[in-house]
Amino acid sequence: MVFVVSADILVTGGQGQLASALLRAAPSRVRVVGRPEFDFDKPLTLEALFEQNPPKVLVNAAAWTAVDAAESDVAGADRANHLGPQFLAALCARHGTRFIHISTDYVFDGSKGAPYVESDATNPTGVYGATKLAGEIAVMEENPDAVILRTSWVYATHGKNFVLTMLNAAKRMPRLRVVADQIGGPTNADDLAQAVLTCVAKPEGAGGIFHATGSGHTSWHGLATAIFEEAQKHGAPIVPVDPINTADWPTPAKRPADSRLDCAKLAQEYGAILPPWRESLNRAIAVICAQPAI
Repeated sequence: MVFVVSADILVTGGQGQLASALLRAAPSRVRVVGRPEFDFDKPLTLEALFEQNPPKVLVNAAAWTAVDAAESDVAGADRANHLGPQFLAALCARHGTRFIHISTDYVFDGSKGAPYVESDATNPTGVYGATKLAGEIAVMEENPDAVILRTSWVYATHGKNFVLTMLNAAKRMPRLRVVADQIGGPTNADDLAQAVLTCVAKPEGAGGIFHATGSGHTSWHGLATAIFEEAQKHGAPIVPVDPINTADWPTPAKRPADSRLDCAKLAQEYGAILPPWRESLNRAIAVICAQPAI
């Protein structure tokens, strides 16, 4: 765990992808906290964070992100995605701390057939999306000035994510099968961190819900294909990727088929525009392939 005494931005999420990206992007301003000193299951730890030194900004990057596991542990997902953020939003409101909360495209069912705007009706298809939506509603009720950033398909050069899963799977299997009928916006954690910091830099910006994803969209199969095409430039073997349908890869949680998000509102209010997803992926692949483990 990393602590910076002079930090004015407190970030929850421990060693998670976004928390780590924020620390890299602004090491002199960011303090990252995680278990055991910060634990949604132990509310007193949340109070303690503010008693020590109330931050100017709190970014909540902590969440239950195990989409399928949430189906069998509704209470655990609800504590992390709903009740915990609700408590933090109330704390921030009491202490005058600006609150930025990270949410997800999974609050939508994916049936619109076009990119979702923030005002579109929500209809999550699983426990993960339902608990994240409950968190959004609770955060705005407790703290109307809060900023909620919905994002999607987040990956980084470390941790557990689709990009690293694909590259590691290619070491074990000569051919892969990836779902081709689910589309969305891949988002590099470093780009999302910059969007968060852009919001932080404009304290007079409006509160509310905003969409923040990599520009453009693709399918999981398209993303996997791009991963291997780029990795091949760095000496990795090319691995054939066969497209399959969602029905061919059943999971406990139902995913939205088309979770593209329209990010124009964030650009208009804060001037934050995330780069094209393919450009960001290429940068990440270069870093990953330079690491000894890949």
